[in-house]
Amino acid sequence: MSRWRSTMFGVILVFALLLSACGASSSSTPGGQTTTGSSTTLRVLVHQNPPMVAFMEEFNKAFEAANSDIKVDMTVVNANELSTVTQTRLTANDIDVIGIFGFSNQAQPFMSNVTPPNWQTLIEAGLLLDITDQPFVKNYDEVSIRDAGTYNGQVYHINLGRVSYSGIYYNKDLFAANNVAVPTTWDELVQACDAFAQANISCMTAGGKDGWPIFVGAYGLIGALFPDQAQLVEDLWTGARTWNDDESMVMWERMQIYAQQMMEPGASGIAGDAAPGRFASGAVAMFPGGTWYASAIEAAEPEFAWGYIPFPGSNDVADNSFLFGKYDQGWALAAKSPNTEAGIKYLTAFSEPANYQAFINAVGFIPTQPGATLDTFIGSEVAPYLANFRVGYEQYWVAPKGAGEYANPFASYFKPFGTFDDPQELADRVQSDLQSGLDSN
Repeated sequence: MSRWRSTMFGVILVFALLLSACGASSSSTPGGQTTTGSSTTLRVLVHQNPPMVAFMEEFNKAFEAANSDIKVDMTVVNANELSTVTQTRLTANDIDVIGIFGFSNQAQPFMSNVTPPNWQTLIEAGLLLDITDQPFVKNYDEVSIRDAGTYNGQVYHINLGRVSYSGIYYNKDLFAANNVAVPTTWDELVQACDAFAQANISCMTAGGKDGWPIFVGAYGLIGALFPDQAQLVEDLWTGARTWNDDESMVMWERMQIYAQQMMEPGASGIAGDAAPGRFASGAVAMFPGGTWYASAIEAAEPEFAWGYIPFPGSNDVADNSFLFGKYDQGWALAAKSPNTEAGIKYLTAFSEPANYQAFINAVGFIPTQPGATLDTFIGSEVAPYLANFRVGYEQYWVAPKGAGEYANPFASYFKPFGTFDDPQELADRVQSDLQSGLDSN
């Protein structure tokens, strides 16, 4: 089903369900609500994401039709402006329902002298509503509520979807034609790349010109070697682990192989948005990257046969069974809103399983409601691993103030994407830059 047809189906389904499930609401207005005439004006804030915005525009029409006493006023801002606009409008008390990204990068007790994320500041200032006991929260899986919407044991946010960035796309036809088995360990991955090299086929590609696709492409390698990403962050802060200890050196040595031997020559000149098409052309065997690339691969070559697996960065198969990623868009309510009743009704309607499924069909997120499915090929590829979905390192990490520019576990530091050519030299520099921040705290 095309993205357009999926979106339209979702719109029709939402409209029908809202009308049948909600029915016409009373025209009475709860005391203290913001009103226009006899109607409550529910003020909603979301970030610019074209499929999501298109869906929400139709959802809002259907919601208004089913609730004649409520008018939805939706504001759309750029994603990089969402945090600032959210704080401004919450402080001014002129917003009711906020589209907010999944909670991440929380300032932990073992961290000192760090700036907490905006969502944490908003909660501590009493600006987000505690929705722990709202029935619609139970429509979402416990893991997503815990990982992306809970602070100090209370729920302030429901998350609507997640993405994985730790997998590898692979060319099924090239693997079959060259009798190469899909790798499940690091050594098997190395052997697979060697087999393709002997057949004059480049092993991997990525958008090296943009820089970030190279280090994000190796997030699965980090996760395979350090599956407990939250513990890794704590250990780095407390000194229980360093970026140049023995286990970390295994990571750096494998990152060098990934960057210098597995990546095709010329990957440093490929733009991020060109990499999916390069992979879909059949020129390379594999493409490490996030689930968001799937639609671009399909658009480039609709008949192209590909699969998606966790990055096999460890030689322990069990450590290669995880998908790491992050939580994306979600909903929160303003604590001081005069329209709380209408906001709860809005999120209750949105959270109805069939309406939520229509949303997933439209935007393509990996679902956070049990029973919902991402009805796309990438959805079927990641489905076997969703029980092992974990939040990735960079969603936990908060850098100490004063840390140097290299205080990150980035494969892109290696040539030809960066300037380093020796794993030990790089590891020592990364730890030194991190230590400078730790020592200043």
